[in-house]
Amino acid sequence: FASYYGDHMVLQKEPAGAVVWGYGEPGAAVTVALSGDGGVIVMKKMAQVKGPSGKWTTVLDPMDQGGPYTLTAGQGSENVTLRDIYFGDVWLCSGQSNMAMTVLQIANASQELAAAARYPYVRVFAAAPARSDVELEDLQRIDLPWSIPTAENLGHGNFTYFSAVCWLLGRYLYEALRYPVGLVEAAWGGTPIEAWSSPRALRACGLPEDVGSFRAGLVFCPPLSPALSSSLSPHQHLSGPQTPSVLWNAMIHPLLNMTLRGVAWYQGEANAFLHTDQYNCTFPALIADWRQAFHAGSAGQTEPLLPFGFVQLSTYRRQNPDDSFARLRWHQTADLGVVPNARMPGTFMAVAMDLCDEHSPYGSIHPRDKQNVAHRLHLGARAVAYGEKDVIFQGPYPTRAVLEVTRGLLNLTYSQELVCRQRDTRAFEVCCSSQPSPCGWLLAPVAAVESRTVTLALTGCGTLVLGLRYAWAEWPCEYESCALYNTRGLPAPPFL
Repeated sequence: FASYYGDHMVLQKEPAGAVVWGYGEPGAAVTVALSGDGGVIVMKKMAQVKGPSGKWTTVLDPMDQGGPYTLTAGQGSENVTLRDIYFGDVWLCSGQSNMAMTVLQIANASQELAAAARYPYVRVFAAAPARSDVELEDLQRIDLPWSIPTAENLGHGNFTYFSAVCWLLGRYLYEALRYPVGLVEAAWGGTPIEAWSSPRALRACGLPEDVGSFRAGLVFCPPLSPALSSSLSPHQHLSGPQTPSVLWNAMIHPLLNMTLRGVAWYQGEANAFLHTDQYNCTFPALIADWRQAFHAGSAGQTEPLLPFGFVQLSTYRRQNPDDSFARLRWHQTADLGVVPNARMPGTFMAVAMDLCDEHSPYGSIHPRDKQNVAHRLHLGARAVAYGEKDVIFQGPYPTRAVLEVTRGLLNLTYSQELVCRQRDTRAFEVCCSSQPSPCGWLLAPVAAVESRTVTLALTGCGTLVLGLRYAWAEWPCEYESCALYNTRGLPAPPFL
């Protein structure tokens, strides 16, 4: 079997068929058998080993959720047997260090680790960080083979295995679905989106595919924090895990045969310092490319519009005047503010700008409240991936703006009922026609908040408002106290 098969794994349940693959003698026939309790064979498949790769692949018939099953692959007198296998939903979790943070590092870690044993049907697997200049067929190394969760493998160390966001998302999904969930982690701290993108995806955004072109004329900002391994520093070349496509090659391409139910992504901090204003292309391009690649790699079993959830950037530096984090958050939505949208169908987002953590021992860029992050992600998954109609997964968003020139007011109508947690806020700013071009942004104080409307006072503004923005800062609000939320406690996302 391929290196990511093993006892305790979860395979994708119906309506898709799980893809099983491995290696053998070229030209040989491999018999794959799935057996249930008492050794009764419930399915048998034949596969041919192809040369020169020595790889065989087969698609199992769609299976209902549950288990345990035993899976056997045989070639001649050789047999490999995998036990305690369940069918459920398989989610891939990827990104940089906020995805790589382990349960050991988060708020209430000891409670979370102690609770792990109560979830034996949420199975975990972690690929080891690896890079390659060419697309690989198999993972170079594994940090955690398929395992039943324990305090040890969920809290192995800092930024190793297993991802807290991934674990909590899987746990919350299991509590909603009540059937097995398989979690596959492939994450590496301090890495830009370009490293996770195939050459195809980079071409789609007009970015060079070779590192030599990336190096020409790029000047990087100082490192984000010590924990962002090999971070970008002044005049440093893109190298190691920052190199275009090297993580796609080594950590994603080997997984393409897997039948997946969805993807969770937490990445973007590195791109607040690299190609920030290309992210409105590189991110939608990565999503589209991964979907196409997983659909093709799984012989059509992974759905073409593979559900794709992501975490919008949290915070980093409190008083920083630079707006690169704000721009990156906006670009994470393809400049449309909310998802799913026309450029990013089948996606969902967890807003995290109000989950700041100035005193995190891992640096403020690594907030410890991953429970709220995963809770918001799982709401999006239930609504978008599982089609639950009554699940509210987004905060309020403005649908209409009306200017009252004579009174100097701007009335914003929102999509949901509002809860104002911070009345005396600097959240809203306007760009006015009376300002010189390019105009500076002026504070627009909140004059009133009603059920679904916010009224802003346009003091010092002319007759025309050219622009309006909300929460446009690296650190836009304090912990769980941004200006606007809905009645379920979900924050209004930033907009421009």
